[in-house]
Amino acid sequence: MIVYHGSNVVVSKPELRKPNRFLDFGLGFYTTTNKLQAISFADKVTKRRKEGTKTVSIYKIDEQCAFQECSVLRFDSADEAWLDFVSANRSGKYRGKTYDFVYGPVADDSVYLTFSLYSANLLTKEETLKRLKIQKLYDQLVLSSEKALSYLQFIGTVAQEEM
Repeated sequence: MIVYHGSNVVVSKPELRKPNRFLDFGLGFYTTTNKLQAISFADKVTKRRKEGTKTVSIYKIDEQCAFQECSVLRFDSADEAWLDFVSANRSGKYRGKTYDFVYGPVADDSVYLTFSLYSANLLTKEETLKRLKIQKLYDQLVLSSEKALSYLQFIGTVAQEEM
């Protein structure tokens, strides 16, 4: 499996760093299988930080080996379990089991309004899930432990002319 990480710097040796905000799947190193999504994220990060250069690092994971030897939480769609998990993480209230890998849809900027309305109790869970079903949701694979990171092999960066 090839995964991408968008940033304002090359990340050849990923680390687990405490984030400055609560994220969809909690603490971890966030990647995606979608190169265009990573490019978009790299652009946002570079603009937000006002330094560095839009950069997408590329990695290879032997998912058959990694997913057999590590704990994995997988969401195949934006369903009720995914909504509960993301909501708990984004609010800083998740206290459940930690996993080495978490895979599933990303609640990116395109669904931020829906999440905000749900978090403010202005949408029911059913209304939120209905709205999310019509959104095009990309994927994310989060590596949440040192063990998971040990399966990640840096193979380079996306060429600047591709961005």
